[in-house]
This record gives sequence, structure tokens and C-alpha cells, in this order.
Amino acid sequence: MPENPDPQVILITGTSSGIGRLAAETLARAGHSVYASMRDPSLRNREVAETLAKIPVRVIDLDVTQTESVRHAVQTVIDEAGRLDVVVNNAGHMSIGIAEAFTEAQVQQQMEVNFLGPVRMCRAVLPHMRQRGKGLIIHVTSVVGRVLFPACAFYCASKFALEAYAEVLHYELSGLGVESVIVEPGPFPTRLLANSPEPADRTRAEAYGGISQLREVFADTFSKFLHPSRARTRRTLRMRSRNLSACRRESVLCGPCAGQTTARLPSTSTPRPFRLRCYVVWACWRWRKGLTLRLGISALAENSQLSRLQRK
Repeated sequence: MPENPDPQVILITGTSSGIGRLAAETLARAGHSVYASMRDPSLRNREVAETLAKIPVRVIDLDVTQTESVRHAVQTVIDEAGRLDVVVNNAGHMSIGIAEAFTEAQVQQQMEVNFLGPVRMCRAVLPHMRQRGKGLIIHVTSVVGRVLFPACAFYCASKFALEAYAEVLHYELSGLGVESVIVEPGPFPTRLLANSPEPADRTRAEAYGGISQLREVFADTFSKFLHPSRARTRRTLRMRSRNLSACRRESVLCGPCAGQTTARLPSTSTPRPFRLRCYVVWACWRWRKGLTLRLGISALAENSQLSRLQRK
């Protein structure tokens, strides 16, 4: 484990797989004190929890849909570490299928995890961060927080809502020493698809005829795109930012280059740079390529302190 001259105390939600697990492993190996949260770490996620603990990463039980669970987890970190510097709102849930066929209960569950979960986290950590006059909240949204795809109505809605909330926080927290930033991943190998619920109202779905197969087509295409055999065919756009905390709109697109993703978290000294190297897959949805690429460039161009944009 390398010595870090300024280790940060970090709490990450949704670390049982994908981006959350990768972030926990990467940041812990960089010398930061990482608290990786997930549901049922002693039961269904026991294997993952034991693996993370060997790094070492402190694994804690947290369900973002339960206010008391969120409060308890945040207080546990503060009691043990004495402070909480960074929160990564990563826990996510993705429903795929014909919008009309999802029940109200299913839609509510989607919003409970993807939108209200981060709201609960922020309400739990912001009093502590405001009191200290420093802190960083990273919201992992999605490229579908900017663009829309059929069969993703409520996943898109939840990410649009989260982006609006995160950006408003950015303005409201300005001057208080607390940053609210956004990371917009593209396709990434996670368990979102495997855990994705299908519409409960099959009668409504079947009324759409062949279009009702959108869910299967979406899942199949997504799975093939992320298959290891296609790794060399993916075109990526590397974006390296030097000071996201100064960004007027902290939107960064990234994609499935798990082994190359690194992050340097902010120093407690002033200024406090937040560096993130990430990758955006912009050719996976060819009909959206131009729009996605322009969004990424425009977000970066707003900050003169951002470094060059490179093609890999």
C-alpha cells in the first residue's frame, strides 16, 4: 500500500460490483481510507465484502432506500475516522422495458434508489461537511442523464433528476467549501443488466407487439458490446481534468476501461484539486455519437483550467 501524504476518508455506495467496487479498490490502493457500503455484506455479498476487506477496505452495511440505514452508516464513518471527506453516490438500479408496462411500485423503487438514495446521503453528510467547511460529493449518474433511449424511460428519468439535484447543490454549496460534482458513465461492466427488473404488467407490454422485445434487444446488444472479445474494437475518448472543482458544470463522461481508471482525490490544502481520468465510449450508439461527443466537449470547454482533450 503506497504512502499517501494526504489521505482522504471516503464513503462509497453500491460497491458490490462495477464502478463502485473498482473505485473502492483503486482509492484504497492509493492510500485513502475507504468505506465501501453495500447491502447484506454478511450474506449475499459476503464474498465481495471479504475480498475488499483484504485490500484493506472497511465494508459497512448500507441500504440507500432506508433513511435510518443511511444515517447509521454515515455516523459510523464519522465516529471511527473522525471525519468524512468524500462521498460517492454510486448505488444504482436500472429498469428496462416498455414504460407503460412498469407499475407505479416499480417506478417508485427506481426513484428510491437512483434519486432519493443520493438525496438521503446528502442530507446525512452535508451538516458534517458544512461544519468542517470542506467536502466533496461525487454523483455517479449516466450518459442517459443527458440523452434518451427507448426502453429506459424511468432509468433516464431518475438520472435526469439526479443531475438536476447535483447541479443545484453545486450552486447552493458554493462558498461553503463543499463541492458537488457529476460523473456520467457510458457502458460499463456492472450487474445493472443482470439485476434489471422487467415490466410487471405483461399484458400492457405484449400490447406493443414486437416493440415489447426492446428489453431483450437492449440487453443482448449491451452484453455483446461489453464482451472481452470486443475490447480492442471499442473507440474511446480520453478526458483528463485538472480542476473539476472549478467547473461551472461538472459533467464528465466515462466508459468501460476499468483497468485504466484512476482517481486522485482532493487535498486538504488550498487549492483542493480533484483529478479524474476517465474514458468515454462514444461510438457504441452510432446514431447518438455526435450528440454524446458534443456534450462531453462542451462540458469540458467551460473550464479553462481543464487539460487537453486527447483521442486514444
